[in-house]
Amino acid sequence: MLSTEQVKAMIASVVAAEHIEVEGDGHHFFAHIVSSAFEGKARLARHRLIKDGLADKIASNELHALSISTAATPAEWAAKHQH
Repeated sequence: MLSTEQVKAMIASVVAAEHIEVEGDGHHFFAHIVSSAFEGKARLARHRLIKDGLADKIASNELHALSISTAATPAEWAAKHQH
């Protein structure tokens, strides 16, 4: 069973991210990823970048289910989290 920290490390190995949050129960994980690498990419392309990078982990069933809740650029994340 994977920990949220292990999933976070897997994501970090795929894309340089300014911020990664992972929640999950060991089987299903939900990630919020903030990365400059998403600049100029559509939502689907952002998700594909992560999923393609983790394809071997998903195919081997090491990483069973990952939902990308957020794939934002730093500017988008900042705008969404202003108070």
